[in-house]
Amino acid sequence: MTESLSAADQVLDCTGLQCPLPVIKTSQAIKTIDVGQVLELLATDPGVEPDMKAWTSRTGNSLLDIRQDGEVFHVLIRRDK
Repeated sequence: MTESLSAADQVLDCTGLQCPLPVIKTSQAIKTIDVGQVLELLATDPGVEPDMKAWTSRTGNSLLDIRQDGEVFHVLIRRDK
């Protein structure tokens, strides 16, 4: 988990949305980027960390980093499939 936030190829803003919407929107957005590219998810739902860990392991994508800045979680996910 060493990639910087500037490594994101696309940013998905899900601030203010509660589960399961950030997961659903991430699932849709990851399909719009190329394999090897990075999606940065912005979310305020504290459940986003366990949700994204479960989602990435289930879908075969890589969870690169989860960082919290104030109320906003910055989640970096690399599309691997």
